[in-house]
Amino acid sequence: MKAYVLHDINNFKLEEVTMPTPSENEVLVQVKAAGICGSDIPRVYKTGTYFYPLIPGHEFSGVVAAVGNSVDAKWQGKRVGIFPLIPCKKCGPCLKKQYEMCRSYSYLGSRRDGGFAEYVSVPVDNLVELPENVSFEEAAMLEPMAVAVHAMRRVQPKASDTVAVCGLGTIGLLLVMFLKEAGVENILVVGNKEFQRQAVLRLGVPEENYCDCKKEDVEQWITTHTNDVGVDIFFECVGKNETVTQAVNSAVPGGKIMLVGNPYSDMNLEKAAYWKILRHQLLVTGTWNSSFAFPEDISDKEDAFVQPDDWRYVLKLLEEKRIAPAELITHKYSLEELEKGFHIMRDKSEDYVKVMGTF
Repeated sequence: MKAYVLHDINNFKLEEVTMPTPSENEVLVQVKAAGICGSDIPRVYKTGTYFYPLIPGHEFSGVVAAVGNSVDAKWQGKRVGIFPLIPCKKCGPCLKKQYEMCRSYSYLGSRRDGGFAEYVSVPVDNLVELPENVSFEEAAMLEPMAVAVHAMRRVQPKASDTVAVCGLGTIGLLLVMFLKEAGVENILVVGNKEFQRQAVLRLGVPEENYCDCKKEDVEQWITTHTNDVGVDIFFECVGKNETVTQAVNSAVPGGKIMLVGNPYSDMNLEKAAYWKILRHQLLVTGTWNSSFAFPEDISDKEDAFVQPDDWRYVLKLLEEKRIAPAELITHKYSLEELEKGFHIMRDKSEDYVKVMGTF
């Protein structure tokens, strides 16, 4: 089969490799769509990964082409999305069903072969069956959508809250989409590119609620737009010292700060910001990945949607057409041309939100 193989930092190419054989509790997925995550770029070109050779790619969907010996034959031919984190199910967080915080996990696309290939072996428990009206491209965005939803649900915004989203990459834009769907009306967004402004306007954010941080002082802008009050919740989706400080300085007393952005470097907190956390009794929390319910956690199919994990929360909204993530796909490439998308994201040679491979 064809696959993109990372042999070392910056040694990444499409080549012929042996098709994987699913083990006893795995299935073989024929990949139909795969998105490039922002984290894939440093993995390929700068920081590397855990072992080589590796096929990256953790945002993907497809069709089950073969099943392992212990897998129910019902999965054969099913259209599926894939939860990429493979927990140990033995550590403390796993025993509490907090699999996203597993202490000894594997991960498709970074710790074992992933989805930038024609086929990939996946544990059957990590599959989610797709409704017929959910496209492969939408399903390949389940992972980043669930990450955005996880951040939102952890701080539980109310419709009446004033919420800021700083950083309008894929996760930030998806957060805006889900906040709007959840009924939050007063959303202030901070970006630095014209195409980001256009994207949030299409999502229904009023133009006056967009701050271009290249032109405006963010803290002063938020102060002005909240009548000197501040925001109830601040989603920091950048991962820089200055934006974390902006979050602290922009929150109302008793407000919440959700740290979402991966850090660019060591993070340092100014004394004045630390004092503000103490004196304003701010809740500062972080998030990583998303919640996922495995088969043993679900008594029946209907029960899975009563108190849904992040993945089924997103899947339900997709099925009911209450969100339209495909609007954020700016580039589509075949498997053979997908490296062009990597170069665009690496070099920032074009504006982009989600770069998608359609195989």
